[in-house]
Amino acid sequence: MSVNKKLTALGLAIMCLIIALDQLSKWLILAKIVIPPEHSVIEIAPFFNIVLVWNYGISFGLFAADRQPLLLVVMSAVILFILLLWLMKNTSLLTACAVGSIMGGAIGNVLDRLRFEAVVDFLDFHIGPHHWPAFNIADSCIFIGVVLLCSSGMFTSDHKPS
Repeated sequence: MSVNKKLTALGLAIMCLIIALDQLSKWLILAKIVIPPEHSVIEIAPFFNIVLVWNYGISFGLFAADRQPLLLVVMSAVILFILLLWLMKNTSLLTACAVGSIMGGAIGNVLDRLRFEAVVDFLDFHIGPHHWPAFNIADSCIFIGVVLLCSSGMFTSDHKPS
């Protein structure tokens, strides 16, 4: 099996694992962890809560007022197709892990949009009264994948010394 095929398989395996973990976590929040309306926050630690937020937009709730889940799904599909092509041509372990992570996170959020017309966010980190917008495992994996891609671009080179 060629290096490209092995790295593609690794990236797809990472993608599948992330989809499974993301969807399992969202199922647990929606089906098993009851967040009573009068207590919309479950305090876990002084800096971390579980909340239930329906994100109708993109990152940080941008464009939520437009409520265009189909448009967001189509845009995600185009981006996923491009990422798949990149993964299939890739020869870097770090890039394969990064692209697999981004694809898994994106698909996890697309599945939410198809089922609920919104993304389920529930992780709420804060310092005192200052809260980071709620997010989920898929969002975290997309972020980690992008950081890995940036690191790969900054610290590796395809150029051979002359």
